[in-house]
Amino acid sequence: MSEEIMLANWVETAWEQTKKKVEWSSQRIGARFPHASIDGQYKLEPAHWWTAGFWPGLLWLLYESDRNAVESFKQIAADCENQLDQVLLQYDKLDHDMGFMWSLTSVAQYRIEGTEASRQRALLAASALVGRFNIKGNYIRAWNPWSPGERNEGWAIIDCMMNLPLLYWASETTADPRFKHVAMAHADTVLKHFIREDGSVYHIVIFDAETGEHVGYNGGQGYAPESGWSRGTAWAIYGMALSYQYTKEPHYLEAAKRVAHYFIANLPEDAVPVWDFRIPEGVTPYRDSSAGACAACGLLLIADLVPSEQAELYRKQGERILHSLYANYGSFADDAQEGIILHGTSHYPEQRNLDVPLIYGDYFFVEGIARLRGNVTIPW
Repeated sequence: MSEEIMLANWVETAWEQTKKKVEWSSQRIGARFPHASIDGQYKLEPAHWWTAGFWPGLLWLLYESDRNAVESFKQIAADCENQLDQVLLQYDKLDHDMGFMWSLTSVAQYRIEGTEASRQRALLAASALVGRFNIKGNYIRAWNPWSPGERNEGWAIIDCMMNLPLLYWASETTADPRFKHVAMAHADTVLKHFIREDGSVYHIVIFDAETGEHVGYNGGQGYAPESGWSRGTAWAIYGMALSYQYTKEPHYLEAAKRVAHYFIANLPEDAVPVWDFRIPEGVTPYRDSSAGACAACGLLLIADLVPSEQAELYRKQGERILHSLYANYGSFADDAQEGIILHGTSHYPEQRNLDVPLIYGDYFFVEGIARLRGNVTIPW
């Protein structure tokens, strides 16, 4: 049996099993916003939570492949998007994660269905995201204050690389380069301050919000400021590859490749990363399947962007991660588990959602399988 047939066999099986599982779980979840699966059931979050786009984004990917069989997925995804309208009017609830939320809902629906109302929503979100740009430091501000008196207006995070595609898309659909200019300025700041020489990545970089001067780092969801948080590494791989796809700026592709090599070199035998590549002895080495799934999507994109003689390295590694997630981390035989991919780690330093399925892990697994199948609209 040829390698191509073997790949197609497990990929198609994974796709059909995923679709069947989502048909079942969607009956309870409906048009709501899951985040982490606790004891087999996804905990639901409010519409303003940063993960609100992943469930409808997953449904759009499945819907496009078989529109007649999964018509209900389209309706649920559209209903989720409609609920996000309230968030656009709640200024204090909007932060840097507008790309995660509206790329996977409004941009997805516009690209697949041509829905003009979705285009308008996405452009409104893109405009709000541009409004978070700090012109002195050339970064998009991360979170709002979590409590009265807290000062984090100088914080930028690696996750925001995945929000930039909303801005690139906005420039393309409006023929207005302002959105792209902001996205590239932020990406250039990431090149300068976030990505280390060895390809590892800082999670949080702190600037003086008045002057733009770089003043320090914060470990964030990694073990320590100088550690190697694996999901942040995945954000950098995929985010830089997407920035190159839109701009053709070679420094972005070179950065994506450098971070990818660091990620690949630190993978364990089963190709699914621990939550931080630099944890000391004595710290529980939980896996983060979501980091693996996101990185796999980035690796497959890099394979599409580099010369053919380089492509196989990245494609093979992306396939390797996705196959391991399917074979070793999938919950397809567990009828009591709503999550698709087990063993995600959300926030180890705060001891939240450890060793559980995460909706963004599920989303990126489905996107990765969709990429392997081909002929799919990727919302980013």
